[in-house]
Amino acid sequence: MTGLSERIAVVTGASRGIGRGIALELAARGATVVVNYQKNADAANEVVAQITDAGGQASAFGADVSQEDGANALIKYAIDTYGKIDILVNNAGTTRDNVIMMMGADDFDTVIQTNLRSTWLCSKAAVRAMMRKRYGRIVNVTSISGIMGNAGQTNYSASKAGIIGLTKALAREVAARNITVNAVAPGFVLTDLTADLPEEITQRLNENIPLGRWGTIDDVAKATAFLVSDEAAYVTGHVLVVDGGLAM
Repeated sequence: MTGLSERIAVVTGASRGIGRGIALELAARGATVVVNYQKNADAANEVVAQITDAGGQASAFGADVSQEDGANALIKYAIDTYGKIDILVNNAGTTRDNVIMMMGADDFDTVIQTNLRSTWLCSKAAVRAMMRKRYGRIVNVTSISGIMGNAGQTNYSASKAGIIGLTKALAREVAARNITVNAVAPGFVLTDLTADLPEEITQRLNENIPLGRWGTIDDVAKATAFLVSDEAAYVTGHVLVVDGGLAM
């Protein structure tokens, strides 16, 4: 893939996990990255330090992007600091898993707001600037839970399915301004949150994956890098599933 030099990228929820991996990958390809976080400033600053120590450019910005003021402030910071925004990766997300009979309304609302509402708010703020420049790349991080559904995740699956619908609708709205909008849908991915799963559970899940292994953060980061690259200039409204064949 061609590099991303002179591109300004904003990655939400980038202090850890998949968001961190995406921020590092985009920076390695030459993009200047705004590392968004909500609470963990130290972790976000570690990502920035890793990028700058490798010769890249990055800065951290704390904002709750599920709130309109936070989303607008994040995009404004990127534009005020670097003059533009070329790439937006909507990765901020959370889970509140439970069977529906035990799931509280607050658990549903929190997941919808954090996952789906933040994607809409950040996209809305970024699209204004992208339309003026007649260029933009938006990638929304969804999940195979939004494609297949997952027991105990009615809230999470609904939010991720909503992101897919948002992606396709927005792609149609902004295509004429040379803005592409795509989604990446990870399957089971090894992160800090899944590292402590018992081996028997991991093995049982592996049996359902045709490639026979869990995905890595790097797998998702490289797929995202493709979608924001010039090579993907004719790809929009697409959901790139990164799941080892699980959902096929």
